[in-house]
Amino acid sequence: MQAAKQENTTLLDVSDLKMYFPIRKGFLQNVVGHVKAVDDVNFSLCCGETLGLVGESGCGKTTVGRCLIRAYQPTGGVIQYRNESDQTVDLAQLPESILKPYRRELRMIFQDPYASLNPRMTVLDIVGEPLVVHKLARGKELEDRVAVILRKVGLRPEYMRRYPHAFSGGQRQRIGIARALALDPRVVICDEAVSALDVSVQAQILNLLLDLQAEFNLTYLFISHDLSVVEYIANRVAVMYVGKLVEIAPTTKLFSAPRHPYTEALLSAVPKPDPRLRGNRIILEGDVADPANPPSGCYFHPRCRYAKDVCKVEQPSLREIGEKHSVACHFAEELSLSGMP
Repeated sequence: MQAAKQENTTLLDVSDLKMYFPIRKGFLQNVVGHVKAVDDVNFSLCCGETLGLVGESGCGKTTVGRCLIRAYQPTGGVIQYRNESDQTVDLAQLPESILKPYRRELRMIFQDPYASLNPRMTVLDIVGEPLVVHKLARGKELEDRVAVILRKVGLRPEYMRRYPHAFSGGQRQRIGIARALALDPRVVICDEAVSALDVSVQAQILNLLLDLQAEFNLTYLFISHDLSVVEYIANRVAVMYVGKLVEIAPTTKLFSAPRHPYTEALLSAVPKPDPRLRGNRIILEGDVADPANPPSGCYFHPRCRYAKDVCKVEQPSLREIGEKHSVACHFAEELSLSGMP
């Protein structure tokens, strides 16, 4: 009963999130425009769930994650976070000087297990650094806590004196996970956490993340371009295109009955083991819209085979069309789209 109550508790509520990067030109570096990496993004994240965030490369997925942990200062919007004291704060507006306690509760696992670890630091230094920075442990206590964390992620404590170059890619990612868990976080942003790994190692890391989630009641924002991975780990899926969310739904519903043409195209590209189903892929024509100069109306309309005149002039809003199912498409109720077989 307690787990059900926690599951319904909203930890993060993101409203109208924007992240614009200035385009500068000339000798004086004047701002001549903006790259709208994230543009009016809205979603919520409940305690204990995994929300998959998917889309093509460059659509703004990672930027959303970095805004949540305040690696970037958002251009606009609200990031309402419910802390352990059941108080709500807007992370987007908090000054840098008082962000430190919240960075203990929201942590990130980075994409590249090779680039995200300092080659001059031992595993003890890497995993223990957050504990030292937040003044939670030193000396023998630090070593003991790091040893416990390493065991939790499937690494031997004797490895803590080694440097990153001595480990495989999967082991390095386990070190990255250990670093993220060192401060007992509540929310973990997994930024393409398995995309750089072999398939067999991916499965190990995904199962590890699920085990850790069950043991510590973790909440994940799982960022990925691999829909088959997202289907395995996520409770709900949010689809992004050129800085905007175009569809959010429970995983089973989205994979079986998508309501946005872009989602349909993404699902058709997922590799299928049955060779009889491989000819159904939808090939999108044209290029992804430029976030610095997006088209009018629906950003997806130049590539959409269902587009009509209204799509070229009127931007669709993300609206709810069913239980926990929201879509940004003018014709979501009319279209009959194909999901995963």
